[in-house]
Amino acid sequence: MANRRCIQTLTRHLSYLLSPNPSLCSLNSISPQTLTPALLNSINTLTSSPKCPQSSTEVSSFHRHFSSNRPNNSDEEKEDESEDETDYDDDDDEDVDGLESNSEPGREYTPEEKEHEAAEIGYKVIGPLQKSDRVFKPYEPVYAVIQIGSHQFKVSNGDSIFVEKLKFCEVNDKLILNKVLLLGSKTQTIIGRPILPDAAVHAVVEEHALDAKVLIFKKKRRKNYRRTRGHRQELTKLRITDIQGVEKPEVAPILKTEKKDAKKVAVAA
Repeated sequence: MANRRCIQTLTRHLSYLLSPNPSLCSLNSISPQTLTPALLNSINTLTSSPKCPQSSTEVSSFHRHFSSNRPNNSDEEKEDESEDETDYDDDDDEDVDGLESNSEPGREYTPEEKEHEAAEIGYKVIGPLQKSDRVFKPYEPVYAVIQIGSHQFKVSNGDSIFVEKLKFCEVNDKLILNKVLLLGSKTQTIIGRPILPDAAVHAVVEEHALDAKVLIFKKKRRKNYRRTRGHRQELTKLRITDIQGVEKPEVAPILKTEKKDAKKVAVAA
């Protein structure tokens, strides 16, 4: 009976040792009461053989591979998506709703730097407007094409134009617009190559204003991406006071007596 019990215990432990799970190969699970000399000898012979795996606490992982008979349409789906989607540039999602000053904040410019930057844009600040200065003058049949920054304007005496905000000038400051591309009148036309050196257009700063708001809407379909931004461009209003560098034809004033005589002749006829 004892031999039969020993054989059963031996077979049970041998099955544990030869099982595919390495955690069952540990001898710590064997109680010391069941260890007999015959069992110890058999265990030593089995553990010394290369067939028994070494004791370890690692748990084996089983990977299952599933096969499918469905055709692989991933390439076709990717091609369809690439055709439908539109390429978008990576834009900076900065909020431009506020005003951005043209000059760098916190920087102090020297008078030479101010004059140099103003000359690059195409103007020169003379000084504040005096009470004795005549801003509104009689119309003169002379026009000029000037350049301020990257924009060109055709102006005459008394016209008002809106340009991008000019730095280093305040309201009621007198300016000289020295980038004159063309001068014209009834009798002559002068074309610069590209600028006329002896021509100048005088102007006065009337106000600094804001343009109407422009909405910028961006959307990427199927990406849950929508952005709406607003922008108001800073502008400067200039009043043209004088154009120099071209012969101005004299305008004969019409007297009131001549008007009355013309009316009488028309009524008599």
